[in-house]
Amino acid sequence: MMRRGCAALSSAVVVSLTVAFAGALSGAIGASLPAHAAAQSAPAGWHVGETLRVFHPAVARNWRGAQTEALITRIWYPADRTQPETPHDIGAPGHPIFLGHAAADDAPLSAAQPAYPLLLLSHGTGGSADSLDWLAASLAAQGYIVAGVNHPGNNALEPRTRDGFILWWERATDLSEVLDGMLADPRFGPRVDTARIGAVGFSLGGYTVLELAGARTDQAAFERFCRSPEADAICTPPEAASLAHALTVAGLSAEAQASRARSGDSYRDPRIKAAFAIAPALGEAFNRSSFKEVTIPVALLAGEADTIAPVNTNIHRIAGFMPQAKVTMVPGASHDTFLDVCEPEVMERLAEICKDGPGVDRAAIHARTAAQVRDFFAATLPAGGS
Repeated sequence: MMRRGCAALSSAVVVSLTVAFAGALSGAIGASLPAHAAAQSAPAGWHVGETLRVFHPAVARNWRGAQTEALITRIWYPADRTQPETPHDIGAPGHPIFLGHAAADDAPLSAAQPAYPLLLLSHGTGGSADSLDWLAASLAAQGYIVAGVNHPGNNALEPRTRDGFILWWERATDLSEVLDGMLADPRFGPRVDTARIGAVGFSLGGYTVLELAGARTDQAAFERFCRSPEADAICTPPEAASLAHALTVAGLSAEAQASRARSGDSYRDPRIKAAFAIAPALGEAFNRSSFKEVTIPVALLAGEADTIAPVNTNIHRIAGFMPQAKVTMVPGASHDTFLDVCEPEVMERLAEICKDGPGVDRAAIHARTAAQVRDFFAATLPAGGS
Protein backbone atom coordinates (compact mmCIF):
# COMPACT_ATOMS: atom_id res chain seq x y z
CA MET A 1 0.00 0.00 0.00
CA MET A 2 1.27 3.49 -0.83
CA ARG A 3 1.80 5.75 2.15
CA ARG A 4 -1.10 8.16 2.54
CA GLY A 5 -0.09 11.79 2.28
CA CYS A 6 2.50 10.96 -0.35
CA ALA A 7 0.19 9.38 -2.89
CA ALA A 8 -0.61 12.67 -4.61
CA LEU A 9 3.02 13.69 -5.07
CA SER A 10 4.58 13.70 -8.50
CA SER A 11 7.60 11.53 -9.07
CA ALA A 12 9.82 14.61 -9.23
CA VAL A 13 8.64 15.85 -5.86
CA VAL A 14 9.05 12.45 -4.30
CA VAL A 15 12.60 12.31 -5.61
CA SER A 16 13.20 15.60 -3.83
CA LEU A 17 12.30 13.83 -0.60
CA THR A 18 15.59 12.01 -0.94
CA VAL A 19 17.69 15.16 -0.80
CA ALA A 20 19.34 15.82 2.57
CA PHE A 21 20.60 18.89 4.37
CA ALA A 22 23.64 19.29 2.15
CA GLY A 23 23.41 16.51 -0.33
CA ALA A 24 20.52 14.10 0.02
CA LEU A 25 17.93 13.68 2.71
CA SER A 26 17.07 10.08 2.34
CA GLY A 27 18.23 6.69 3.30
CA ALA A 28 18.77 3.38 1.72
CA ILE A 29 19.94 -0.02 2.70
CA GLY A 30 22.94 -1.70 1.10
CA ALA A 31 22.06 -3.36 -2.19
CA SER A 32 22.94 -6.78 -0.83
CA LEU A 33 20.14 -6.79 1.77
CA PRO A 34 16.72 -8.34 1.17
CA ALA A 35 14.09 -5.89 0.02
CA HIS A 36 12.07 -5.80 3.22
CA ALA A 37 14.79 -6.58 5.76
CA ALA A 38 14.68 -3.23 7.52
CA ALA A 39 10.89 -3.08 7.64
CA GLN A 40 10.72 -6.24 9.74
CA SER A 41 13.94 -6.02 11.74
CA ALA A 42 12.76 -4.90 15.17
CA PRO A 43 10.86 -7.11 17.63
CA ALA A 44 7.58 -5.52 18.67
CA GLY A 45 5.33 -5.56 21.70
CA TRP A 46 2.56 -3.98 19.64
CA HIS A 47 1.52 -3.65 16.05
CA VAL A 48 2.03 -0.20 14.58
CA GLY A 49 -1.00 2.00 14.08
CA GLU A 50 -0.70 4.96 11.77
CA THR A 51 -2.81 7.99 10.99
CA LEU A 52 -2.61 11.62 9.93
CA ARG A 53 -3.63 14.89 11.56
CA VAL A 54 -3.77 18.39 10.07
CA PHE A 55 -3.40 20.90 12.90
CA HIS A 56 -4.49 24.53 12.51
CA PRO A 57 -2.94 26.47 15.42
CA ALA A 58 -5.17 29.21 16.78
CA VAL A 59 -2.21 31.50 17.44
CA ALA A 60 -0.53 33.90 15.03
CA ARG A 61 2.61 32.26 13.64
CA ASN A 62 5.19 32.46 10.88
CA TRP A 63 4.35 29.97 8.08
CA ARG A 64 7.62 30.78 6.22
CA GLY A 65 5.78 31.30 2.94
CA ALA A 66 4.47 27.73 2.89
CA GLN A 67 1.80 26.81 0.39
CA THR A 68 -0.17 24.99 3.11
CA GLU A 69 -0.77 26.94 6.30
CA ALA A 70 -1.29 23.91 8.48
CA LEU A 71 0.86 21.44 10.40
CA ILE A 72 0.52 18.15 8.53
CA THR A 73 1.49 15.50 11.05
CA ARG A 74 2.08 11.77 10.68
CA ILE A 75 1.30 9.78 13.84
CA TRP A 76 2.60 6.31 14.66
CA TYR A 77 1.25 4.59 17.78
CA PRO A 78 0.84 1.23 19.54
CA ALA A 79 -2.02 -0.89 18.23
CA ASP A 80 -3.11 -4.29 19.50
CA ARG A 81 -1.53 -7.24 17.75
CA THR A 82 -5.02 -8.34 16.69
CA GLN A 83 -5.11 -5.31 14.36
CA PRO A 84 -3.89 -6.41 10.90
CA GLU A 85 -0.93 -4.54 9.45
CA THR A 86 -0.60 -3.98 5.73
CA PRO A 87 2.59 -3.19 3.76
CA HIS A 88 3.42 0.49 3.30
CA ASP A 89 5.88 1.87 0.80
CA ILE A 90 6.60 5.57 0.57
CA GLY A 91 6.35 7.57 -2.62
CA ALA A 92 4.05 8.44 -5.48
CA PRO A 93 1.70 5.83 -6.97
CA GLY A 94 3.77 3.53 -9.13
CA HIS A 95 6.99 5.27 -8.11
CA PRO A 96 7.83 4.24 -4.54
CA ILE A 97 11.23 5.27 -3.25
CA PHE A 98 11.31 4.06 0.34
CA LEU A 99 10.40 0.84 2.11
CA GLY A 100 8.02 1.56 4.96
CA HIS A 101 7.13 -0.46 8.03
CA ALA A 102 3.87 -2.38 7.82
CA ALA A 103 1.11 -0.55 9.70
CA ALA A 104 -2.54 -0.79 10.69
CA ASP A 105 -4.21 2.25 9.15
CA ASP A 106 -6.35 4.21 11.60
CA ALA A 107 -6.47 1.28 14.01
CA PRO A 108 -7.60 1.96 17.59
CA LEU A 109 -4.88 2.91 20.03
CA SER A 110 -4.08 -0.15 22.11
CA ALA A 111 -6.05 -0.45 25.35
CA ALA A 112 -3.19 -2.38 26.97
CA GLN A 113 -2.12 0.76 28.86
CA PRO A 114 -4.18 3.74 30.00
CA ALA A 115 -1.60 6.20 28.66
CA TYR A 116 1.56 6.18 26.56
CA PRO A 117 4.65 8.39 26.32
CA LEU A 118 4.70 10.83 23.39
CA LEU A 119 7.70 11.68 21.21
CA LEU A 120 7.74 14.63 18.82
CA LEU A 121 9.69 13.92 15.63
CA SER A 122 11.51 16.50 13.47
CA HIS A 123 12.82 15.70 9.97
CA GLY A 124 15.77 17.29 8.17
CA THR A 125 15.86 19.90 5.41
CA GLY A 126 13.71 19.07 2.41
CA GLY A 127 12.49 15.78 3.87
CA SER A 128 9.32 14.67 5.58
CA ALA A 129 8.16 12.83 8.65
CA ASP A 130 7.88 9.68 6.53
CA SER A 131 11.61 9.82 5.81
CA LEU A 132 12.08 8.69 9.43
CA ASP A 133 9.48 5.92 9.30
CA TRP A 134 12.14 3.35 10.24
CA LEU A 135 12.58 5.03 13.62
CA ALA A 136 9.02 6.14 14.32
CA ALA A 137 7.48 2.75 13.56
CA SER A 138 10.05 0.95 15.70
CA LEU A 139 9.28 3.24 18.63
CA ALA A 140 5.53 2.80 18.18
CA ALA A 141 5.98 -0.97 18.24
CA GLN A 142 7.67 -0.52 21.62
CA GLY A 143 4.88 1.53 23.18
CA TYR A 144 5.44 5.15 22.13
CA ILE A 145 3.13 7.55 20.36
CA VAL A 146 5.25 9.40 17.79
CA ALA A 147 4.05 12.61 16.09
CA GLY A 148 6.12 13.81 13.12
CA VAL A 149 5.33 17.19 11.60
CA ASN A 150 6.16 18.21 8.03
CA HIS A 151 7.87 21.55 8.65
CA PRO A 152 6.24 24.38 6.62
CA GLY A 153 8.30 25.71 3.75
CA ASN A 154 10.95 23.04 4.14
CA ASN A 155 9.47 19.66 3.34
CA ALA A 156 9.11 17.33 0.36
CA LEU A 157 5.33 17.49 0.13
CA GLU A 158 5.13 20.89 -1.54
CA PRO A 159 7.39 23.63 -2.95
CA ARG A 160 10.09 24.75 -0.55
CA THR A 161 10.59 28.41 0.30
CA ARG A 162 13.50 30.68 1.14
CA ASP A 163 12.04 31.45 4.56
CA GLY A 164 11.66 27.71 5.15
CA PHE A 165 15.41 27.38 4.60
CA ILE A 166 16.73 30.29 6.61
CA LEU A 167 14.35 30.75 9.56
CA TRP A 168 15.40 27.52 11.28
CA TRP A 169 14.41 28.54 14.83
CA GLU A 170 10.75 28.74 13.78
CA ARG A 171 10.75 24.93 13.48
CA ALA A 172 10.59 24.62 17.27
CA THR A 173 7.25 26.43 17.22
CA ASP A 174 5.96 23.78 14.81
CA LEU A 175 6.68 21.05 17.34
CA SER A 176 5.26 22.96 20.29
CA GLU A 177 2.04 23.61 18.39
CA VAL A 178 1.83 19.99 17.24
CA LEU A 179 2.12 19.09 20.92
CA ASP A 180 -0.77 21.46 21.66
CA GLY A 181 -2.75 19.73 18.93
CA MET A 182 -1.95 16.23 20.14
CA LEU A 183 -2.98 17.04 23.72
CA ALA A 184 -6.23 18.58 22.51
CA ASP A 185 -6.99 15.70 20.13
CA PRO A 186 -10.02 13.74 21.36
CA ARG A 187 -8.47 10.43 20.37
CA PHE A 188 -4.85 10.87 21.46
CA GLY A 189 -4.95 13.64 24.07
CA PRO A 190 -6.48 11.60 26.92
CA ARG A 191 -4.04 8.78 26.24
CA VAL A 192 -0.81 10.81 26.42
CA ASP A 193 1.20 10.53 29.63
CA THR A 194 2.05 14.22 29.96
CA ALA A 195 4.91 13.48 32.35
CA ARG A 196 6.61 11.44 29.60
CA ILE A 197 7.01 13.70 26.56
CA GLY A 198 10.26 13.83 24.59
CA ALA A 199 11.59 14.97 21.22
CA VAL A 200 13.79 13.29 18.61
CA GLY A 201 15.11 14.78 15.40
CA PHE A 202 17.48 14.18 12.51
CA SER A 203 19.91 16.69 10.93
CA LEU A 204 18.15 20.08 10.98
CA GLY A 205 15.58 18.25 13.08
CA GLY A 206 18.37 17.48 15.55
CA TYR A 207 19.02 21.21 15.83
CA THR A 208 15.26 21.70 16.27
CA VAL A 209 14.94 19.38 19.26
CA LEU A 210 17.96 21.03 20.88
CA GLU A 211 16.03 24.31 20.62
CA LEU A 212 13.08 22.68 22.36
CA ALA A 213 15.49 21.60 25.09
CA GLY A 214 16.45 25.25 25.62
CA ALA A 215 19.44 25.85 23.31
CA ARG A 216 19.70 29.37 21.90
CA THR A 217 20.80 30.14 18.35
CA ASP A 218 23.68 32.47 17.47
CA GLN A 219 22.67 33.22 13.89
CA ALA A 220 25.37 35.84 13.37
CA ALA A 221 28.06 33.34 14.33
CA PHE A 222 26.78 30.83 11.80
CA GLU A 223 26.73 33.46 9.06
CA ARG A 224 30.30 34.50 9.93
CA PHE A 225 31.40 30.87 9.75
CA CYS A 226 29.84 30.46 6.32
CA ARG A 227 31.69 33.56 5.04
CA SER A 228 35.00 32.31 6.39
CA PRO A 229 37.63 30.06 4.77
CA GLU A 230 36.56 27.33 7.23
CA ALA A 231 33.04 27.13 5.76
CA ASP A 232 32.03 23.54 5.00
CA ALA A 233 29.15 21.57 3.48
CA ILE A 234 26.65 22.68 6.11
CA CYS A 235 26.63 26.14 4.51
CA THR A 236 25.56 25.03 1.02
CA PRO A 237 22.53 22.72 1.04
CA PRO A 238 21.98 21.70 -2.60
CA GLU A 239 18.21 22.11 -2.29
CA ALA A 240 18.82 25.85 -2.10
CA ALA A 241 20.04 25.88 -5.70
CA SER A 242 16.42 25.77 -6.91
CA LEU A 243 15.52 28.92 -4.99
CA ALA A 244 16.66 32.36 -6.15
CA HIS A 245 18.75 34.04 -3.44
CA ALA A 246 17.81 31.15 -1.14
CA LEU A 247 20.47 31.73 1.48
CA THR A 248 20.74 35.50 1.29
CA VAL A 249 18.92 38.04 3.41
CA ALA A 250 18.40 40.61 0.67
CA GLY A 251 14.78 41.57 0.12
CA LEU A 252 13.36 39.68 3.08
CA SER A 253 9.78 40.42 4.04
CA ALA A 254 9.01 42.37 7.20
CA GLU A 255 7.76 39.13 8.74
CA ALA A 256 11.03 37.35 7.98
CA GLN A 257 13.05 40.26 9.34
CA ALA A 258 11.02 40.17 12.54
CA SER A 259 11.73 36.45 12.80
CA ARG A 260 15.46 37.01 12.39
CA ALA A 261 15.35 39.53 15.21
CA ARG A 262 14.10 36.83 17.56
CA SER A 263 16.43 34.06 16.34
CA GLY A 264 18.31 34.10 19.62
CA ASP A 265 15.22 33.79 21.78
CA SER A 266 14.57 30.72 23.89
CA TYR A 267 12.20 28.21 22.31
CA ARG A 268 12.33 25.92 25.34
CA ASP A 269 9.13 23.95 25.81
CA PRO A 270 8.98 22.87 29.47
CA ARG A 271 6.68 19.99 28.58
CA ILE A 272 9.63 18.29 26.82
CA LYS A 273 11.51 16.18 29.35
CA ALA A 274 14.30 14.70 27.17
CA ALA A 275 15.74 15.13 23.66
CA PHE A 276 17.66 12.91 21.24
CA ALA A 277 19.46 14.50 18.25
CA ILE A 278 20.62 12.29 15.37
CA ALA A 279 23.31 13.78 13.10
CA PRO A 280 22.52 17.27 14.43
CA ALA A 281 23.23 20.16 12.06
CA LEU A 282 24.08 23.85 12.53
CA GLY A 283 26.67 23.30 15.22
CA GLU A 284 28.27 26.60 14.23
CA ALA A 285 24.99 28.35 15.14
CA PHE A 286 25.70 27.59 18.80
CA ASN A 287 28.21 29.19 21.13
CA ARG A 288 29.50 28.51 24.62
CA SER A 289 26.49 30.14 26.28
CA SER A 290 23.86 28.57 24.01
CA PHE A 291 23.20 25.61 26.30
CA LYS A 292 23.12 27.32 29.69
CA GLU A 293 19.37 26.83 29.93
CA VAL A 294 19.39 23.17 28.89
CA THR A 295 18.61 21.18 32.01
CA ILE A 296 16.92 18.07 30.58
CA PRO A 297 18.73 14.90 29.47
CA VAL A 298 20.13 15.09 25.93
CA ALA A 299 21.67 12.41 23.73
CA LEU A 300 23.62 12.96 20.50
CA LEU A 301 24.38 10.39 17.80
CA ALA A 302 25.99 10.65 14.36
CA GLY A 303 27.95 8.66 11.80
CA GLU A 304 31.71 8.99 11.73
CA ALA A 305 31.60 9.28 7.92
CA ASP A 306 29.10 12.16 7.84
CA THR A 307 30.20 14.71 5.23
CA ILE A 308 26.85 16.52 5.04
CA ALA A 309 26.82 17.65 8.67
CA PRO A 310 30.60 17.31 9.20
CA VAL A 311 31.24 15.90 12.64
CA ASN A 312 33.86 18.40 13.82
CA THR A 313 31.68 21.45 13.23
CA ASN A 314 28.41 19.82 14.26
CA ILE A 315 28.06 16.93 16.72
CA HIS A 316 31.52 17.35 18.26
CA ARG A 317 31.11 21.10 18.57
CA ILE A 318 27.70 20.68 20.21
CA ALA A 319 29.00 17.97 22.53
CA GLY A 320 31.83 20.27 23.59
CA PHE A 321 29.28 22.76 24.85
CA MET A 322 27.23 20.04 26.59
CA PRO A 323 29.62 17.73 28.45
CA GLN A 324 26.67 16.11 30.23
CA ALA A 325 25.16 14.85 26.96
CA LYS A 326 25.49 11.19 26.01
CA VAL A 327 27.38 10.99 22.69
CA THR A 328 27.53 8.04 20.30
CA MET A 329 29.56 7.89 17.08
CA VAL A 330 28.63 5.15 14.61
CA PRO A 331 31.62 3.79 12.62
CA GLY A 332 31.20 3.94 8.86
CA ALA A 333 27.76 5.56 8.95
CA SER A 334 27.10 8.62 6.80
CA HIS A 335 24.39 11.24 7.06
CA ASP A 336 21.99 9.32 4.81
CA THR A 337 22.40 6.13 6.82
CA PHE A 338 19.80 7.44 9.26
CA LEU A 339 16.96 7.73 6.76
CA ASP A 340 14.57 5.26 5.21
CA VAL A 341 15.60 2.30 3.14
CA CYS A 342 15.32 2.72 -0.62
CA GLU A 343 13.33 0.39 -2.81
CA PRO A 344 15.63 -1.97 -4.76
CA GLU A 345 14.35 -0.53 -8.04
CA VAL A 346 15.82 2.92 -7.29
CA MET A 347 19.04 1.77 -5.65
CA GLU A 348 21.24 2.34 -8.69
CA ARG A 349 19.42 5.38 -10.07
CA LEU A 350 19.71 7.11 -6.69
CA ALA A 351 22.99 5.49 -5.72
CA GLU A 352 24.35 8.68 -4.17
CA ILE A 353 21.65 8.60 -1.54
CA CYS A 354 20.69 4.94 -1.52
CA LYS A 355 24.04 3.25 -0.99
CA ASP A 356 26.28 3.31 2.04
CA GLY A 357 30.01 2.74 2.19
CA PRO A 358 31.62 -0.70 1.96
CA GLY A 359 30.72 -2.94 4.87
CA VAL A 360 28.01 -0.63 6.24
CA ASP A 361 24.84 -2.53 7.13
CA ARG A 362 22.16 0.13 7.22
CA ALA A 363 19.47 -2.23 8.52
CA ALA A 364 21.64 -3.19 11.47
CA ILE A 365 22.45 0.47 12.19
CA HIS A 366 18.74 1.31 12.09
CA ALA A 367 17.99 -1.48 14.54
CA ARG A 368 20.75 -0.47 16.95
CA THR A 369 19.91 3.21 16.74
CA ALA A 370 16.20 2.63 17.31
CA ALA A 371 17.04 0.48 20.34
CA GLN A 372 19.37 3.18 21.68
CA VAL A 373 16.71 5.86 21.23
CA ARG A 374 14.15 3.63 22.93
CA ASP A 375 16.49 2.87 25.86
CA PHE A 376 17.35 6.56 26.27
CA PHE A 377 13.71 7.56 26.56
CA ALA A 378 12.89 4.56 28.77
CA ALA A 379 15.52 5.83 31.19
CA THR A 380 14.70 9.54 30.95
CA LEU A 381 10.89 9.23 30.69
CA PRO A 382 10.28 6.39 33.14
CA ALA A 383 6.80 5.09 33.83
CA GLY A 384 5.55 6.61 37.04
CA GLY A 385 8.09 9.44 36.77
CA SER A 386 7.30 13.06 37.49
